[in-house]
Amino acid sequence: MTTPRLDITGYALANASRARMLCAMMDGRAWTNKELAADAGITAQTASVHLHHLAVAGLIAQRRCGRNLYHRIAGPEVAAMLEHVASLTPLDHLAQRQRAKAAELAPLRCCYNHLAGTVAVALCEALIARGALRRNGEGMVALPSPLWRGLGVTLPDGVGEVVAKPCLDWSERRDHLGGALGRAMLEHARAEDWIRPAGPRRGLRLTPRGQDALTAMIGGDPEVLNHA
Repeated sequence: MTTPRLDITGYALANASRARMLCAMMDGRAWTNKELAADAGITAQTASVHLHHLAVAGLIAQRRCGRNLYHRIAGPEVAAMLEHVASLTPLDHLAQRQRAKAAELAPLRCCYNHLAGTVAVALCEALIARGALRRNGEGMVALPSPLWRGLGVTLPDGVGEVVAKPCLDWSERRDHLGGALGRAMLEHARAEDWIRPAGPRRGLRLTPRGQDALTAMIGGDPEVLNHA
């Protein structure tokens, strides 16, 4: 039996600058060495060394375009692993400073290819409360409901239940919706001008149109949307 090389992944994650660069890439886009270095507050030369470690560990993919080398998260499996690991980080007084830094991302952000944050968690719970989602052990299933159409999701015809993928939100420690359904919701929100970039790279804000649409989905209680 081959022992998984968890030490390689652990070493790649065990650095604050590398962790910051990974978080920046969690918006699903590709970034240059200089852009990631500036975001992490380090020199481009130091960033190159860190990015090499991340590439060796298989956490990022690299692509050259002209004179620039671009870096991005290697795939959805890596993004899901990073989001889960983030949800396991300490919550005691030692993490207070880090949580303060994350405050701008907490209400609404992009988690690789789906929505995350307070708003996304509230939307997931509203879908459960209204019978469009049902928990199934550690997973979820999507049930036929007109709510899905309003969120830009088309469920297959003639299928009673569709497997849905929950994703544990690192700031809320509760589930939001990932997978294909979560990706469709994010694409719809962008197409309908419900969300726009804000704050840090992954940060998003709701437009007035998005607030109106999601207030109806969440059940008429706009409190959770006030700071999104």
